[in-house]
Amino acid sequence: MVSDKNLAVLHALDTARTHLYHVKAIVIAGMGFFIDAYDLFCIIVVSKLFGLLYYYDPRYPDKVGKLPHTVNNLVIGVALFGTLSSQLVFGWLGDKLGHKKVYGVTLFLMAICAICCGLSFGSSSASMIGTLCFCSFWLGFGIGGDYPLSATIMSEYAKKKTRGAFIAAVFAMQGVGIIFAGLVAMCLSAIFLKLYPAKPFNQDPVFST
Repeated sequence: MVSDKNLAVLHALDTARTHLYHVKAIVIAGMGFFIDAYDLFCIIVVSKLFGLLYYYDPRYPDKVGKLPHTVNNLVIGVALFGTLSSQLVFGWLGDKLGHKKVYGVTLFLMAICAICCGLSFGSSSASMIGTLCFCSFWLGFGIGGDYPLSATIMSEYAKKKTRGAFIAAVFAMQGVGIIFAGLVAMCLSAIFLKLYPAKPFNQDPVFST
């Protein structure tokens, strides 16, 4: 049963004016959704670069390197498997241990695994992809925990009149993250090409990458 003290707290939240802590909650939860979408969707663009760099076959000099379909599906989809499995785990932990505490754990896990994805290594193309997929799974595991917790934290801090608008603002950051996922990859590729100019692929297949 809900105690009178808890009811008083809920009533105070519902009747309070919009304050700075509401804005902070939107920014924190919204950045969580932004990072989630960025991490999940940037791999689609990056996988094209993997094909160019690691799967060029000199036996077919006229063909641009492409990831095999199985490898491409694994690279793109492995994080989604982690996301699916972790939503149940972190959702349950959030109810047991506290949403803010578990939310901090998911952000820490996402940050560490994102760095590990960027530092994926291997002595061959297959081993590099294997390292990346391992790190991507655990990155997705952190993302899956962040999704329900971000929305829950925002709904807890929002008042009744603006709850829908606040949660919509948080979820809108997912679209912004998807846009930046492609934008950052294209900008970095353009900068790299400007700093290290190379001939087109049809003129020099090896060094064009």
